[in-house]
Amino acid sequence: MATEVEAWTTVPQQDGMRDSADAEKSYDEDDLLNEAEVNGNWTPQEKALHEARLKAKAKRRLRRTSSRDSTRESLSEAGGDMAGDPTSPRGKIASNDRKSRMGKGRGLPKKGGAGGKGVWGAAGMVYEMEEPDAKDPNYDESAQGETVYATVMPELDECELEKKVNPIVQEYFEHGDTKEVQMLLEGLNLGHKKFEVSSLAVSLSLEGKASHRELTSRLLSDIVGKVLSEKEMGRAFDKMLRDLPDLILDTPEAPQMLGQFIARAIADHVLPMGFLDQYRGKVDCDHARAALDRASVLLSMKKEMVRLDNVWGVGGGQRPVKHLIKEMNLLLKEYLVSGDVSEAEHCLRDLEVPHFHHELVYEAVVMVLESNEEPVNRMMVKL
Repeated sequence: MATEVEAWTTVPQQDGMRDSADAEKSYDEDDLLNEAEVNGNWTPQEKALHEARLKAKAKRRLRRTSSRDSTRESLSEAGGDMAGDPTSPRGKIASNDRKSRMGKGRGLPKKGGAGGKGVWGAAGMVYEMEEPDAKDPNYDESAQGETVYATVMPELDECELEKKVNPIVQEYFEHGDTKEVQMLLEGLNLGHKKFEVSSLAVSLSLEGKASHRELTSRLLSDIVGKVLSEKEMGRAFDKMLRDLPDLILDTPEAPQMLGQFIARAIADHVLPMGFLDQYRGKVDCDHARAALDRASVLLSMKKEMVRLDNVWGVGGGQRPVKHLIKEMNLLLKEYLVSGDVSEAEHCLRDLEVPHFHHELVYEAVVMVLESNEEPVNRMMVKL
């Protein structure tokens, strides 16, 4: 009996050296033995043979899992048996193993060691210079050289231009400083609508007083060549000539006033001397023709340059004090000759110096004391 057991036990040792084809045959025999065990018909020899075959099968599975050419199916088969030997270095799969687990390839690292998270790339790889990203946490602004900050002003549209320029012109009528207006206009991005600055200023002055129109003429003379060019001034006056039908609704005297503006602008070298020639025989609007005729008449007068300096009168708080005193004396002398109180009142209003009306009273008293005549005394008291 012992010799038979030894003979049976030598068989699994030889089976352990067989190839995988012989192993598949043994699987069928195992099935038969399992059926015999279930039926309770196993002999001691068959039982010993079965145990020897199980050990041989475990060894074959261990060799297959340690091979580099193992497949996913072999790993799944050996999973249950390897769990019994966790101390074996080949009995478990490392979590950081970079070999393919899909059963493909030769088991080498992915992409030659250049793939995966947190790797430097393949050996010998040369990277190109990349521009620094401002959103990078390691971005160093000081290391990027000198940084230049620029404020970009958007170009004003027609509505925004009117909202910006109108307050500037209204304040200018109060202080009369053309340099401040020039500085404020240079701070705006007027764009291709720059010429509308002068047309807006003239339109506001038409609705104001004579002193406002005088200040507007001075403003146009001071900003030409600095903020606006002579060509842009001509474009602005051309626009106002076309808009006269609308301007006359608010200011009935707009054609005559615009003609005076044109004549004063030509005298101040704001407009070219041939500005009126380009409109001869080409104007169909009656209002525009009246404005051009008014300008032509003023320029054709003798000593027109001197006369046009006072085309808007001699009033306004910007006039010198000596000049205002002289105008007060002329007003009183004309009154003594004509005796017309209403005309004297009209001339006094045209001076537009209500803060200087006390000078009229002072000059009238001086005239009465110097003349020492009763008619002069009565007329001054009446005034």
